[in-house]
Amino acid sequence: MQALYQHEVNPQDWRGIYKQMKASESAKGADLEYFEGLLKDVVADSTRLSSALDEVLDRPFSQLDPVERAILLIGVFELTDRPDVPYRVVINEAVELARRYGATGGHRYVNGVLDKCAARMRTPEASDPGPAE
Repeated sequence: MQALYQHEVNPQDWRGIYKQMKASESAKGADLEYFEGLLKDVVADSTRLSSALDEVLDRPFSQLDPVERAILLIGVFELTDRPDVPYRVVINEAVELARRYGATGGHRYVNGVLDKCAARMRTPEASDPGPAE
């Protein structure tokens, strides 16, 4: 999220951001292969991803806070391009990031937007009520 935030605030080549983040203290213990792929793909596909978000947002994507933009780009990328990650995990991780780094109450907005995206992008999974007890 920090790398995408940096790209949102100061657009630059993703490789430089990756190199900087990889060398930082926050990269310790991170899955660097996943991080590199996510950063590269989200930056490359940001127009497609932000367009998908525009379909469910109540205002233009560009008017969102940069932290929320970065978190939502990650969330919609994982919903569309990473079916191996359950949609509930995608939403939960995004909400936690928004709680930690976003504006007060921003986590509720992120939750609502990604819920709408999941209903559109992961219809069979999102409509499954889960295991019967």
